[in-house]
Amino acid sequence: MFDILVYLFETYYQPGACPTPSVLARKLSAAGFEQEDISAALEWLSGLEHLAEEEGRSAGPRSLRLYCAAELAKLPVQCRGFLSFLENAGAIDAILREMIIERAMVLREPTVSLGKLKIIVLMVMWRRHHAVDTLLLEELLSEEDDPPYMH
Repeated sequence: MFDILVYLFETYYQPGACPTPSVLARKLSAAGFEQEDISAALEWLSGLEHLAEEEGRSAGPRSLRLYCAAELAKLPVQCRGFLSFLENAGAIDAILREMIIERAMVLREPTVSLGKLKIIVLMVMWRRHHAVDTLLLEELLSEEDDPPYMH
């Protein structure tokens, strides 16, 4: 599924250029992706679209995000640190952070690697038409699981 998400970003850099799900499914199948992965990717993207419709108000600048036990188990310290770094750097806001966490939590894997979280961040920012600067884009597309800012 993650290969499909990266493929979509690279192929349809402008989110509005992405075709409808039925057309997209045919194009992905023609590109050689497995039907099971296509279905999972389209379902994941559909969930992201529904989140955008339910978007609530943002948290205050002095608010603190506490993770529940399920989130702590699914998102290792590297992932939580990366989200905190992005938010403190102003790359994402509280609403995007919550969308990213929600999309990570729906994955079937027991834990989410930092590499997969980076793809989730990229996809949420892409689908929400959120600007991604060049340095952040390089970091999100890197395959390194060890962020350089962690001590």
